[in-house]
Amino acid sequence: MKQSINEVEVWDQFRNGNHQAFTCLYQHFVQPLYSYSMGITSDKELIKDCLHDLFVELWRNHANLGPTTSVKFYLMASIKRKLVRHLDGQLKNAQHHANYYLESADRDYSQEYLMIRMEDELSTNKQLSQCLLKLSKRQREAISLKFYHNMDTDQISQSMKINPQSVYNLIFGALRQMKDLMVYENVAF
Repeated sequence: MKQSINEVEVWDQFRNGNHQAFTCLYQHFVQPLYSYSMGITSDKELIKDCLHDLFVELWRNHANLGPTTSVKFYLMASIKRKLVRHLDGQLKNAQHHANYYLESADRDYSQEYLMIRMEDELSTNKQLSQCLLKLSKRQREAISLKFYHNMDTDQISQSMKINPQSVYNLIFGALRQMKDLMVYENVAF
């Protein structure tokens, strides 16, 4: 069982250049961050690369980092941003290749059908992203933990420091709001 640490105190020591504090943070958080990242992508090599880059950047910039009340959530947000940037780049590359393939492949489906399908999917994804942005910060966090990180209600409850009923309320309220927004957006077009 991993020994508990005062993460804020260790973080402040690390920010002041204490290498042992940095090592302590790494040893304490690398495995939970890896597990958290597996909820974002199953690409283990990408996760390892991003974790490595994250900790290298943290050490390089330790003097410029600010204080935090939750090192865990700071690191989770940091690794998520890093992974999403990489995944977005991969998605753009994959879309480029898919478009090239669509242009050159001889398929049963017409080009027009495939393009319409792809445009519909991109439009739906854009609508979902816009709906997510209209949610409260707490609703977005609960939705993200539930659907992007595959956490159960108890894990979300612990992560957000709220009771399980509040987790249900946040998630179902967010889903209802997103459904209403999606219906409204579709009617408006």
